[in-house]
Amino acid sequence: MSEPGLRIERLHVRVEQKQILNGIDLTVEPGRVHALMGPNGSGKSTLAFALTGHPNYEIVSGTATLDGEDLLALAPDKRARAGLFLSFQYPSAIPGVKVANFLHAARQAVRPDSLPPAKFRQLLIEKMDVLGMDPSFMGRYLNDGFSGGEKKRLEMLQLAMLAPKYAILDETDSGLDVDALRDVGTSVNALRASDEGRNTGFLIITHYPRILQYIRPDVVHVMIDGRIALTGDAELANRIEREGYDTIREEIIARA
Repeated sequence: MSEPGLRIERLHVRVEQKQILNGIDLTVEPGRVHALMGPNGSGKSTLAFALTGHPNYEIVSGTATLDGEDLLALAPDKRARAGLFLSFQYPSAIPGVKVANFLHAARQAVRPDSLPPAKFRQLLIEKMDVLGMDPSFMGRYLNDGFSGGEKKRLEMLQLAMLAPKYAILDETDSGLDVDALRDVGTSVNALRASDEGRNTGFLIITHYPRILQYIRPDVVHVMIDGRIALTGDAELANRIEREGYDTIREEIIARA
């Protein structure tokens, strides 16, 4: 029987004929938090989009499996049904589509007939209460007129409602002030403490270590030039805060 986990091996990816990822090896285990850090342009978001099936991201070679299932052989919607979730850096607004209707459609797409409407609404209210969200959110149009913090909290609500096996948070901290950042951290920690989310594995992609003050990672990886250059514990994120990425790059060059 295959070992559980989101397992990426020797993954090479290119975009518009440009090689971006140059052999990524990374495993996210159930219930653990991995942070993927790196300077801008290092390939972090490319990994997220390639795993979730964006058509512009070409898999050149390598493998990715989700609890033993070949992830790369699945269409994007089937990857979501298999248990993969992506929180976008810049969530889109969809005027005319209410939050409650969107979440119900998303839940039905990933878990068909798992909840009748009354129980879905009850679950939605429960999750909004846990996340400290006003019930009026349900009647608003999806991200239409939302602040940056509101958009990210709504993504956390989607995460809570779908309770995926593995969640990729792609620079969720981008553009957030301190209060909104703390809210996102509280939301993720609340999900991890729940029955539905305690076994969810997280890959938190970030440029800065700020969000890791609120969501403590089990493992920290540093990506440079499309490769995992260094792996360590939470202290590695603190080191990057003190010394920056150039020091890491210089160490890699010195070892070569």
